[in-house]
Amino acid sequence: MIKLQEHIDKKKFDGAGLYYNEPMSRHTSFKIGGPADLLFVPKTIKHIEDMIKRCIEVGIPYYIMGNGSNLLVSDLGYRGVIIQICKTMSGYKIEGNRVYAQGGILLSSLSKHIYRAGLRGFEFASGIPGTLGGAVYMNAGAYGGEIKDVIVEAETLTRKGAYKTLTKEALDLGYRHSSLQIHEDIVLSATLVLEEGDKKVIKALMQDFGQRRKDKQPIELPSAGSTFKRPEGYYAGKLIMDAGLSGYHVGDARVSLKHCGFVVNEGQATCKEVLELIDHIQLEVKSKFDVDLEPEVRIIGEF
Repeated sequence: MIKLQEHIDKKKFDGAGLYYNEPMSRHTSFKIGGPADLLFVPKTIKHIEDMIKRCIEVGIPYYIMGNGSNLLVSDLGYRGVIIQICKTMSGYKIEGNRVYAQGGILLSSLSKHIYRAGLRGFEFASGIPGTLGGAVYMNAGAYGGEIKDVIVEAETLTRKGAYKTLTKEALDLGYRHSSLQIHEDIVLSATLVLEEGDKKVIKALMQDFGQRRKDKQPIELPSAGSTFKRPEGYYAGKLIMDAGLSGYHVGDARVSLKHCGFVVNEGQATCKEVLELIDHIQLEVKSKFDVDLEPEVRIIGEF
């Protein structure tokens, strides 16, 4: 384990949370993951900048996470610093039809604020269990809507600690893709433009999406959402079901009986079990349908 206490000046991060040897199973929706050498919860953007600069100076690996809803962490944990921005970086401001929000705000919270302001176009995100920063990073979407439909620009911090403003065009948003994934920039905030709407209609649509998610997805069990990206011309869940893998499991990691596109944790699943299950699914689907399934879940840590 890296002796981070020797390199991190606690006084420089007054008000921030520094949690050494922190089990990541406490911070991911999968409820899986060994200890991070340091889980850092910044209070300000300056904290993020200073921690990144310090990590670069000392040669310490670091990873930026939001709500941990699309993350699978190794059973051995993460050697370095995990910077979690969803706890405090969650401010927002609405002016007319423009919404300014920090990257750590939960999509569920932001959608409620937008609804109360009588703005439509963000209903699709109301049930996505993640942060705005994560949603921009992967161009999150649901029920026919995507972040690319509403975003104007994003304020980012590069891995070298420089601030940048990226336009919608520069973000290069596609299916579960953005230029941020190439450069690994961090979303500090984003500007959205929406349209005025009828609050009753907006609320009804959000409730409809919420009920559909409840009916069709295994939200009652820990998971990281959709395990695989949608292959062109197919649906991952149907391919997995047609391959006869509904309910297939490795230990407590199981293909959901409710929706085959989800791998769920039925109790004490480990990262090793999830990865073995993912490998088996990929091999079976490739063998039966000659389709390559690409994981949507992000996998980090020591292996």
